[in-house]
Amino acid sequence: TGQRPYRCAGCGKSFRWRSKLIAHWRGQTGDKPFACAHCAETFRHVSHFFQHRHVHTTESLD
Repeated sequence: TGQRPYRCAGCGKSFRWRSKLIAHWRGQTGDKPFACAHCAETFRHVSHFFQHRHVHTTESLD
């Protein structure tokens, strides 16, 4: 319990889950790999990208 096997090579912070390390690393590097095809927005987290997509679908319904 409490093991944190995933360590950031940049700052040494440890994480329990690999996905949390990846999100942390993207924050360190500024990487935003998820891009909207409808506008210039980019996102660090896929969940934020999926949330954003609703902006375009609700606009088209108006």
